[in-house]
Amino acid sequence: MVMDEGVIKYHCHWIKGESVALARLTDLMKKRDLMRSLGLIGVYENGIGFGNVSQRINNSNQFIISGTQTAHFPTLKPEHYTVVTDFNIEENSLTCCGPVKASSESLTHAAIYYYRPEIMGIIHIHNYHFWQELMFQVPTANPDVPYGTPQMAKEMFRLFDEENLGVEKILVMAGHEDGIICFGKDLDEAANILFSFIDTADSKSSRVC
Repeated sequence: MVMDEGVIKYHCHWIKGESVALARLTDLMKKRDLMRSLGLIGVYENGIGFGNVSQRINNSNQFIISGTQTAHFPTLKPEHYTVVTDFNIEENSLTCCGPVKASSESLTHAAIYYYRPEIMGIIHIHNYHFWQELMFQVPTANPDVPYGTPQMAKEMFRLFDEENLGVEKILVMAGHEDGIICFGKDLDEAANILFSFIDTADSKSSRVC
C-alpha cells in the first residue's frame, strides 16, 4: 500500500468559511454516502482514508468536494464539504473555502472540470478487485504518475485526447493503487457508469471456464 495515500500534495490555500447550503449538497451527500455504504469510499486498516465526490457549481470552474480526512464518517454533514474557488495546475496550487480543507485529489477533479465544461459530477472510489479488472480495459493513467500532482492533472488531459476518456467517462489510476474515477453530466450518470463497469467486471470474474 502506498503510504502517502490521502496526503495533500498541492499547495492548499484554505479560507475557513461557512458550510455550503444544504440545498446544493443533497445529491452530492446521497452519492457520497452510497459509495461509503458500499465500501468504495472508506478507510484502510492503517487509518488512511480513500475516495471522494465532487460537483461543479453551475457553469463555473468552481466545485464542491468532500473534505480531506472525512472518509471514516459513515455519513457526511454539510460541514464536511468545501468549495474549490480557484486553482492553478502549473503552480500546483488550489484555493478552497469552507469548514474543511479540500480532498487530496482535488487538483485532479479540477483538471477534469477545466478540460470538459459539460462534466458536472465526479466520483472517485477505491476497490482493488475492480481496479485490477478494469486496468487497461478502460482509459488508464500512466503508472509512473503520482496522484494529487500537476502531472496527474495533465494526465487527465492526455486521456481525453488519446484514450477516448470523454466517451468512456471512467478511468483507472494505475499509479494510485485501487483508484478509479468516473464522471458525467450529473452524479447520477457518473454512478450509473461506475456500476455498469463494476457489473461487467464482476460477471467476467465469476465465469466458469
